[in-house]
Amino acid sequence: MTTTQTTSPANTPASLGGRAPKTPVIAFLGTGRMGGPMAVNLARGGFQLRVWNRTSSRAAALAGHGAFVAHTPAEAAQSAGILITMLADGPATERAANGPDGFLARCPGLIWVQMATIGARWSAQLAVAAARHGVTFVDAPVSGSQGPAEAGQLIILASGPDRVRDVLNPVFGALGRATVWLGPAGDGTRAKLVLNSWLVDLVEATAEALSFAGRLGLDPASIVELLQSTPLGSPYAVQKATAMLAGDFTPAFALKHAVKDAELAVQAAYGLGTHLPLTEALLPRWRHTALEHADDDLSAVYITA
Repeated sequence: MTTTQTTSPANTPASLGGRAPKTPVIAFLGTGRMGGPMAVNLARGGFQLRVWNRTSSRAAALAGHGAFVAHTPAEAAQSAGILITMLADGPATERAANGPDGFLARCPGLIWVQMATIGARWSAQLAVAAARHGVTFVDAPVSGSQGPAEAGQLIILASGPDRVRDVLNPVFGALGRATVWLGPAGDGTRAKLVLNSWLVDLVEATAEALSFAGRLGLDPASIVELLQSTPLGSPYAVQKATAMLAGDFTPAFALKHAVKDAELAVQAAYGLGTHLPLTEALLPRWRHTALEHADDDLSAVYITA
């Protein structure tokens, strides 16, 4: 059964009047564009934090927030009861878990919360590896970009055993505005694949509509105004359309990551013997655009629409 918990001040350690949080030490692996702000919010929330990042300079800033900066994933996991991974993809996550300096074989009894978007196949594979080592695996990717990560306003798509909810709810409360518990581990990733397929299709439709309007001799900005005045214009589509017309591709969700996530959705569909025709159709042009705009926001696909 799906359960949604909205974050309230009572859910976070900062509300405990300066007392130590009633949660284990947290190890956080992956302090990049998304993971860095998430780790900062945990530190600000009063959690005892141990952090690691492959590029160590990105983790070093967390020392200023009271975090211990580790040299390896295994060192980060020492004495931790909860470990969060927010790494680039499945292979990077697997190396952090099972590599020469990995944490998995060293930490029986650990709660491992996998929060990156790594796809259904990797999520299932890592869950099996965790069980083999006596580690509880929680699949909890997030919905939201860098801004919500910084503001602690992510939506957490959590899935895993019921017994860990109480200990994880304060942690998730420091990271997001709501947590949706979806069922057994793996359901969070499946939901994220659906959301990301919807997102890239919506951005592609927005880019195509604005380009089509221009070719028809219309002012694309007038189409944005029309969208805003009708149910057709979702806030996200209007936001991206405005950025497209302004040529503002400051990354909130980098195009290279959007391409990766769209590919994961298509792969998952193939694995089920079905297809995502819209998502499949946009990928060739998105990959081409990413050759020069990989680190720009996904709204940069307007350039080649």
